[in-house]
Amino acid sequence: MAELPNLLRERIVAGKNLLVAEVSPPPSGDPGPLRAAAASYAGKIHALGIGDNQHGVCMSALAAASLVAQQGVEPILHVVTRDRNRTALVSDYLGAQALGIRNVLCTSGTHHTLGGVRAARAVFDVDAVQLLQTYAGLGTDASLVGADRLNGTPTPCLGAVASPFADPQEMQLIRLNKKIQAGAQFCITQPVFDLKGFEVWWQQVVDHGLHKKTAILAGIQILTSAQVARAAAERHPRTRIPDTFLSKITAPSGSSAQRAAGIELAVELVRGLASLPGLRGFELRGGGDHDAVLEVMAQAELGAA
Repeated sequence: MAELPNLLRERIVAGKNLLVAEVSPPPSGDPGPLRAAAASYAGKIHALGIGDNQHGVCMSALAAASLVAQQGVEPILHVVTRDRNRTALVSDYLGAQALGIRNVLCTSGTHHTLGGVRAARAVFDVDAVQLLQTYAGLGTDASLVGADRLNGTPTPCLGAVASPFADPQEMQLIRLNKKIQAGAQFCITQPVFDLKGFEVWWQQVVDHGLHKKTAILAGIQILTSAQVARAAAERHPRTRIPDTFLSKITAPSGSSAQRAAGIELAVELVRGLASLPGLRGFELRGGGDHDAVLEVMAQAELGAA
Protein backbone atom coordinates (compact mmCIF):
# COMPACT_ATOMS: atom_id res chain seq x y z
CA MET A 1 0.00 0.00 0.00
CA ALA A 2 1.49 3.34 -1.04
CA GLU A 3 1.91 5.64 1.92
CA LEU A 4 -0.21 8.78 1.76
CA PRO A 5 1.43 12.20 2.23
CA ASN A 6 1.44 13.60 5.73
CA LEU A 7 1.68 17.38 5.52
CA LEU A 8 1.76 17.86 9.30
CA ARG A 9 4.75 15.58 9.68
CA GLU A 10 6.47 17.26 6.75
CA ARG A 11 6.14 20.65 8.45
CA ILE A 12 7.42 19.23 11.72
CA VAL A 13 10.47 17.70 10.08
CA ALA A 14 11.12 20.94 8.16
CA GLY A 15 11.07 22.94 11.41
CA LYS A 16 8.13 25.08 10.33
CA ASN A 17 5.52 26.60 12.64
CA LEU A 18 2.17 24.89 13.06
CA LEU A 19 -1.39 26.08 13.48
CA VAL A 20 -3.95 23.56 14.68
CA ALA A 21 -7.56 23.86 15.80
CA GLU A 22 -9.57 21.36 17.83
CA VAL A 23 -13.16 20.20 17.64
CA SER A 24 -15.30 17.85 19.67
CA PRO A 25 -17.49 15.54 17.61
CA PRO A 26 -21.22 16.15 18.09
CA PRO A 27 -23.19 14.13 20.65
CA SER A 28 -25.18 12.56 17.82
CA GLY A 29 -24.79 10.56 14.64
CA ASP A 30 -25.43 13.58 12.42
CA PRO A 31 -22.27 14.34 10.40
CA GLY A 32 -23.56 17.74 9.23
CA PRO A 33 -22.17 19.97 12.03
CA LEU A 34 -18.76 18.32 11.86
CA ARG A 35 -18.54 18.66 8.10
CA ALA A 36 -19.51 22.32 8.35
CA ALA A 37 -16.86 22.94 11.03
CA ALA A 38 -14.17 21.22 8.96
CA ALA A 39 -15.15 23.20 5.87
CA SER A 40 -14.82 26.47 7.79
CA TYR A 41 -11.19 25.59 8.65
CA ALA A 42 -10.15 24.23 5.24
CA GLY A 43 -7.05 26.00 3.96
CA LYS A 44 -6.70 28.07 7.15
CA ILE A 45 -4.99 25.59 9.49
CA HIS A 46 -2.49 22.77 9.12
CA ALA A 47 -4.54 20.14 10.95
CA LEU A 48 -7.71 19.71 12.98
CA GLY A 49 -7.64 17.82 16.28
CA ILE A 50 -10.59 15.49 16.91
CA GLY A 51 -11.50 15.10 20.58
CA ASP A 52 -12.24 11.65 21.99
CA ASN A 53 -15.32 11.84 24.25
CA GLN A 54 -13.87 14.78 26.14
CA HIS A 55 -17.00 15.99 27.90
CA GLY A 56 -19.36 13.04 27.53
CA VAL A 57 -20.53 10.59 24.90
CA CYS A 58 -19.98 11.90 21.38
CA MET A 59 -19.62 10.53 17.88
CA SER A 60 -16.65 8.17 17.54
CA ALA A 61 -13.46 10.21 17.13
CA LEU A 62 -12.29 7.75 14.48
CA ALA A 63 -15.45 8.23 12.41
CA ALA A 64 -15.24 12.00 12.94
CA ALA A 65 -11.61 12.08 11.78
CA SER A 66 -12.59 10.27 8.60
CA LEU A 67 -15.37 12.81 7.94
CA VAL A 68 -12.93 15.68 8.48
CA ALA A 69 -10.45 14.17 6.02
CA GLN A 70 -13.22 13.98 3.44
CA GLN A 71 -13.54 17.77 3.72
CA GLY A 72 -9.91 18.20 2.71
CA VAL A 73 -8.62 18.92 6.23
CA GLU A 74 -5.86 16.79 7.73
CA PRO A 75 -7.15 15.33 11.03
CA ILE A 76 -5.34 14.58 14.26
CA LEU A 77 -7.14 11.67 15.87
CA HIS A 78 -7.16 11.91 19.67
CA VAL A 79 -7.00 8.54 21.41
CA VAL A 80 -7.81 8.37 25.13
CA THR A 81 -6.66 5.39 27.19
CA ARG A 82 -9.35 6.07 29.82
CA ASP A 83 -12.13 4.32 27.88
CA ARG A 84 -10.54 1.36 26.06
CA ASN A 85 -8.17 -1.48 26.79
CA ARG A 86 -5.06 -2.24 24.76
CA THR A 87 -6.88 -4.50 22.30
CA ALA A 88 -9.41 -1.81 21.39
CA LEU A 89 -6.75 0.93 21.29
CA VAL A 90 -4.63 -0.98 18.79
CA SER A 91 -7.71 -2.00 16.79
CA ASP A 92 -8.78 1.64 16.45
CA TYR A 93 -5.27 2.59 15.40
CA LEU A 94 -5.25 -0.03 12.64
CA GLY A 95 -8.62 1.27 11.50
CA ALA A 96 -7.20 4.80 11.37
CA GLN A 97 -4.31 3.61 9.22
CA ALA A 98 -6.73 1.88 6.84
CA LEU A 99 -8.66 5.16 6.49
CA GLY A 100 -5.48 7.13 5.76
CA ILE A 101 -5.41 8.92 9.12
CA ARG A 102 -1.74 9.34 10.01
CA ASN A 103 -1.78 11.86 12.88
CA VAL A 104 -2.63 10.42 16.30
CA LEU A 105 -2.46 12.20 19.65
CA CYS A 106 -2.16 9.83 22.61
CA THR A 107 -3.48 10.92 25.99
CA SER A 108 -4.74 9.36 29.19
CA GLY A 109 -7.82 11.61 29.30
CA THR A 110 -9.70 13.35 32.09
CA HIS A 111 -11.10 10.97 34.67
CA HIS A 112 -14.83 10.24 34.43
CA THR A 113 -15.45 11.78 37.85
CA LEU A 114 -14.63 15.17 36.29
CA GLY A 115 -16.74 14.61 33.21
CA GLY A 116 -20.32 14.12 32.17
CA VAL A 117 -20.57 10.33 32.55
CA ARG A 118 -19.46 9.85 36.13
CA ALA A 119 -20.94 6.36 36.48
CA ALA A 120 -18.71 4.99 33.71
CA ARG A 121 -15.86 2.71 34.71
CA ALA A 122 -12.42 3.99 33.75
CA VAL A 123 -10.08 1.52 32.03
CA PHE A 124 -6.54 2.98 31.94
CA ASP A 125 -5.16 -0.40 30.84
CA VAL A 126 -2.08 1.41 29.52
CA ASP A 127 -0.84 4.97 29.93
CA ALA A 128 -0.01 7.51 27.24
CA VAL A 129 3.71 6.64 27.19
CA GLN A 130 3.01 2.93 26.66
CA LEU A 131 0.50 3.75 23.94
CA LEU A 132 3.00 5.95 22.11
CA GLN A 133 5.62 3.20 22.28
CA THR A 134 3.14 0.65 20.97
CA TYR A 135 1.86 2.76 18.07
CA ALA A 136 5.41 3.74 17.08
CA GLY A 137 6.61 0.15 16.86
CA LEU A 138 3.68 -2.07 15.84
CA GLY A 139 5.47 -3.07 12.66
CA THR A 140 8.30 -4.63 14.63
CA ASP A 141 6.93 -5.29 18.12
CA ALA A 142 3.27 -5.82 18.99
CA SER A 143 3.91 -7.67 22.23
CA LEU A 144 1.47 -5.38 24.08
CA VAL A 145 -1.34 -7.20 22.27
CA GLY A 146 0.33 -10.61 22.18
CA ALA A 147 1.79 -10.50 18.67
CA ASP A 148 5.28 -10.36 17.23
CA ARG A 149 4.37 -7.57 14.84
CA LEU A 150 1.41 -6.26 12.86
CA ASN A 151 1.60 -5.59 9.14
CA GLY A 152 0.07 -2.62 7.34
CA THR A 153 1.17 0.04 9.82
CA PRO A 154 2.57 3.02 7.86
CA THR A 155 4.80 5.51 9.64
CA PRO A 156 2.57 7.56 11.94
CA CYS A 157 2.90 11.12 13.17
CA LEU A 158 2.38 10.75 16.90
CA GLY A 159 1.55 13.46 19.38
CA ALA A 160 1.17 13.82 23.14
CA VAL A 161 -0.05 16.25 25.77
CA ALA A 162 2.25 18.45 27.86
CA SER A 163 1.26 19.75 31.31
CA PRO A 164 2.89 23.12 32.06
CA PHE A 165 0.96 23.72 35.27
CA ALA A 166 0.81 20.30 36.95
CA ASP A 167 2.90 19.75 40.07
CA PRO A 168 5.63 18.87 40.60
CA GLN A 169 6.95 20.46 37.43
CA GLU A 170 10.18 18.49 37.47
CA MET A 171 8.22 15.24 37.28
CA GLN A 172 6.13 16.65 34.43
CA LEU A 173 9.31 17.47 32.50
CA ILE A 174 10.53 13.91 33.04
CA ARG A 175 7.20 12.57 31.79
CA LEU A 176 7.31 14.88 28.77
CA ASN A 177 10.77 13.59 27.93
CA LYS A 178 9.49 10.00 28.22
CA LYS A 179 6.72 10.81 25.75
CA ILE A 180 9.27 12.26 23.34
CA GLN A 181 11.51 9.22 23.66
CA ALA A 182 8.46 6.99 23.10
CA GLY A 183 7.83 8.64 19.73
CA ALA A 184 5.92 11.91 20.19
CA GLN A 185 6.83 14.13 17.25
CA PHE A 186 4.60 16.94 18.48
CA CYS A 187 3.17 17.92 21.87
CA ILE A 188 0.20 20.14 22.62
CA THR A 189 0.02 21.78 26.02
CA GLN A 190 -2.98 21.93 28.27
CA PRO A 191 -4.79 25.29 27.98
CA VAL A 192 -2.65 28.31 28.81
CA PHE A 193 -4.22 31.17 30.75
CA ASP A 194 -1.28 32.20 32.94
CA LEU A 195 1.35 33.70 30.64
CA LYS A 196 3.97 34.24 33.35
CA GLY A 197 3.51 30.73 34.70
CA PHE A 198 3.91 29.29 31.21
CA GLU A 199 7.09 31.31 30.67
CA VAL A 200 8.60 29.76 33.81
CA TRP A 201 7.79 26.27 32.52
CA TRP A 202 9.01 27.09 29.04
CA GLN A 203 12.38 28.19 30.35
CA GLN A 204 12.76 24.76 31.97
CA VAL A 205 11.77 23.11 28.67
CA VAL A 206 14.46 25.11 26.89
CA ASP A 207 17.04 24.41 29.60
CA HIS A 208 16.44 20.68 29.11
CA GLY A 209 16.50 21.05 25.31
CA LEU A 210 13.09 19.39 24.94
CA HIS A 211 11.88 21.97 22.39
CA LYS A 212 14.57 20.69 20.01
CA LYS A 213 13.34 17.10 20.26
CA THR A 214 9.66 17.65 19.49
CA ALA A 215 7.38 20.38 18.13
CA ILE A 216 5.60 21.95 21.10
CA LEU A 217 2.36 23.87 20.52
CA ALA A 218 0.66 26.04 23.13
CA GLY A 219 -2.98 25.19 23.72
CA ILE A 220 -5.25 28.23 23.67
CA GLN A 221 -8.79 27.72 24.94
CA ILE A 222 -11.12 30.61 24.12
CA LEU A 223 -13.51 31.24 27.01
CA THR A 224 -16.54 32.72 25.27
CA SER A 225 -18.78 33.43 28.27
CA ALA A 226 -18.75 33.83 32.03
CA GLN A 227 -20.41 30.44 32.38
CA VAL A 228 -17.77 28.75 30.23
CA ALA A 229 -14.99 30.49 32.13
CA ARG A 230 -16.29 29.48 35.56
CA ALA A 231 -16.84 25.91 34.41
CA ALA A 232 -13.30 25.71 33.03
CA ALA A 233 -11.86 27.03 36.28
CA GLU A 234 -13.85 24.47 38.28
CA ARG A 235 -13.25 21.52 35.96
CA HIS A 236 -9.56 22.02 35.32
CA PRO A 237 -7.93 23.66 38.34
CA ARG A 238 -4.51 22.57 37.10
CA THR A 239 -4.73 25.01 34.23
CA ARG A 240 -4.45 27.78 36.85
CA ILE A 241 -6.78 30.39 35.46
CA PRO A 242 -5.79 33.62 37.26
CA ASP A 243 -8.55 35.54 39.02
CA THR A 244 -7.67 38.63 36.99
CA PHE A 245 -8.19 36.63 33.80
CA LEU A 246 -11.55 35.33 34.97
CA SER A 247 -12.76 38.74 36.06
CA LYS A 248 -12.16 40.23 32.61
CA ILE A 249 -14.65 37.74 31.16
CA THR A 250 -17.16 37.61 33.99
CA ALA A 251 -17.29 41.36 34.67
CA PRO A 252 -18.95 42.52 31.42
CA SER A 253 -22.72 42.22 31.27
CA GLY A 254 -24.23 40.55 28.25
CA SER A 255 -23.13 37.50 26.27
CA SER A 256 -21.68 39.46 23.35
CA ALA A 257 -19.45 41.55 25.63
CA GLN A 258 -18.22 38.46 27.47
CA ARG A 259 -17.48 36.71 24.19
CA ALA A 260 -15.56 39.71 22.90
CA ALA A 261 -13.55 39.81 26.14
CA GLY A 262 -12.71 36.11 25.83
CA ILE A 263 -11.53 36.57 22.25
CA GLU A 264 -9.44 39.60 23.21
CA LEU A 265 -7.76 37.69 26.03
CA ALA A 266 -6.97 34.76 23.72
CA VAL A 267 -5.40 37.13 21.20
CA GLU A 268 -3.29 38.69 23.96
CA LEU A 269 -2.08 35.24 25.02
CA VAL A 270 -1.15 34.29 21.46
CA ARG A 271 0.81 37.50 21.00
CA GLY A 272 2.57 37.08 24.33
CA LEU A 273 3.52 33.47 23.65
CA ALA A 274 4.56 34.01 20.04
CA SER A 275 7.81 35.64 21.14
CA LEU A 276 9.02 32.59 23.09
CA PRO A 277 12.04 31.10 21.31
CA GLY A 278 11.44 27.56 20.10
CA LEU A 279 7.67 27.45 20.52
CA ARG A 280 6.38 25.91 17.30
CA GLY A 281 2.83 27.20 17.18
CA PHE A 282 -0.66 26.98 18.63
CA GLU A 283 -3.70 24.80 18.97
CA LEU A 284 -6.89 26.86 19.27
CA ARG A 285 -10.04 25.55 20.96
CA GLY A 286 -13.33 27.37 20.85
CA GLY A 287 -15.59 24.93 22.64
CA GLY A 288 -17.84 24.67 19.61
CA ASP A 289 -17.67 28.37 18.71
CA HIS A 290 -15.66 28.01 15.52
CA ASP A 291 -16.26 31.60 14.55
CA ALA A 292 -14.46 32.64 17.75
CA VAL A 293 -11.45 30.58 16.71
CA LEU A 294 -11.42 32.18 13.29
CA GLU A 295 -11.70 35.64 14.87
CA VAL A 296 -8.70 34.95 17.10
CA MET A 297 -6.75 33.74 14.08
CA ALA A 298 -7.59 36.92 12.16
CA GLN A 299 -6.84 39.33 15.00
CA ALA A 300 -3.60 37.55 15.97
CA GLU A 301 -2.61 37.23 12.31
CA LEU A 302 -2.32 33.46 12.43
CA GLY A 303 -2.63 31.42 9.26
CA ALA A 304 -1.62 28.23 7.52
CA ALA A 305 0.96 29.84 5.25
